Amino acid sequence: MHNLMVITALGHDRPGIVRELASAVTETGCNIADSRMSVLGGEFAMILMVSGRWNELAKLESSLPHSARRMGLEIHIQRTEPASTGEHLLPYSVEVVALDHPGIVAELANFFATREINIRDMNTASYAAAHTGTPMFSVYLTVDVPAGVHIASLRDEFMDFCDQFNLDAIMEPAK
Repeated sequence: MHNLMVITALGHDRPGIVRELASAVTETGCNIADSRMSVLGGEFAMILMVSGRWNELAKLESSLPHSARRMGLEIHIQRTEPASTGEHLLPYSVEVVALDHPGIVAELANFFATREINIRDMNTASYAAAHTGTPMFSVYLTVDVPAGVHIASLRDEFMDFCDQFNLDAIMEPAK
């Protein structure tokens, strides 16, 4: 049985940082089971879920702080359990584009939270519209819809919500 650990790392972006962090993980016998990485401004951010036997994870926990200091990273380590689902969930993809303004993420999060729908994954980006340079904002979500939720009604409520906040959106089954 493999145990799991989540590691977050943050530091100034530079070439080779992924290689160094991945090597620090694999040198202990652990495996990167899942990860997200991004450059935000001039900073590099990474979230890893690492699997391994308890002694391999213990070795990584003790060696990683030194390696992180050498790499110029701030890290946080947290043991975790496999995700459990109490009911059948249907993954849906949600894409939203709008004129950039404060509160878009909070409004979307509130819509799903008040319906007991979990946001599993989210990516956002700000950009300038082609030709006009208008500040735009895009959000890509994966949400877990409980199987008992009537999808057509949820989609109608979501589209009404988006109309109210002047958001262009698509909601469809995740592929």
